Amino acid sequence: MNDRNLRHRIKLCLWIVIIGLALSGITAFPLESELALLKGHLSANGTMGIWINNIYHAVKTTNSQFPWLSYGTDWLAFAHLMIAVLFIGPLKDPVRNIWVIHFGMIACVAIFPLAFIAGSIRGIPFFWRLIDCSFGVIGIIPLYFANRYTRVLERSA
Repeated sequence: MNDRNLRHRIKLCLWIVIIGLALSGITAFPLESELALLKGHLSANGTMGIWINNIYHAVKTTNSQFPWLSYGTDWLAFAHLMIAVLFIGPLKDPVRNIWVIHFGMIACVAIFPLAFIAGSIRGIPFFWRLIDCSFGVIGIIPLYFANRYTRVLERSA
């Protein structure tokens, strides 16, 4: 595989990560309206429907009584967007900025202890913790390939 092809593959992998982070960030801002939409499409009887209804009620109540608490999810959204910006470095020079790819892979793995420890403490249902962990599983795949292609590119230089 030539350098041009490797760089193209690395960029594709990184764009998947950047877009995923950006979408995760952008969708963290309008939580109440998103939950209302989701609630309207789920049966209130199933496990997922009951959970979404509970979350919607909590967010709606909190927003009406304590709107400043949602500022925390605004910062969560901001963090996702800033982490997405971080991956611009490897887009430009993957070999020099491979540490960013490694950072992303570490973050994907670190989702698991956070989801299972904090999720348990906060009373998050097990099935929802698995959904949270899926972001780490999905995220590490393009990062793994970006890392692999970058190592090959580095050896060919």
